[in-house]
Amino acid sequence: MIALGLILALSGVTLLIAEAHLPTAGLLGAGGVIALAAGCWVLIAAAGGGVAIGLAVALVIALAGTLALGLVARKVRLVGRRPAKTGQARMSGAVAEVRAWDGTTGQVAVDGELWRAELAWPEEALPVVGQRVVVEQVDGLTLAVRTPEPWEVSS
Repeated sequence: MIALGLILALSGVTLLIAEAHLPTAGLLGAGGVIALAAGCWVLIAAAGGGVAIGLAVALVIALAGTLALGLVARKVRLVGRRPAKTGQARMSGAVAEVRAWDGTTGQVAVDGELWRAELAWPEEALPVVGQRVVVEQVDGLTLAVRTPEPWEVSS
């Protein structure tokens, strides 16, 4: 009976560790909490503790594990809603400063980086050096830029 309790408790801990490293949406964690609670109950019963004590300990472990999993799931959802801060997803909508412009292409600075740029809308007026522009899209290493709306740039 003790061996069964140890196997259940160790399996529960293993499942909880696996949940921390695998994207299982809480399935391994729930199984781990159940196995850990059941293992503790079996260990207490095998050690001569009463059923009531074993059940109380198992319920406390199950409640604490469920609350911890709920807290972690909430934090994971909040992190998933954050906007991208790197890569092409971040560049779209970024404000850039024109560093050089000649004809239809030029060079703009975004977050201290120089990028090749072209007008997103050919009918727009050509930007001048020092003017702020907004990145519409990224095509390879070239940014398509446009004149910003007044609300998009602060003075």
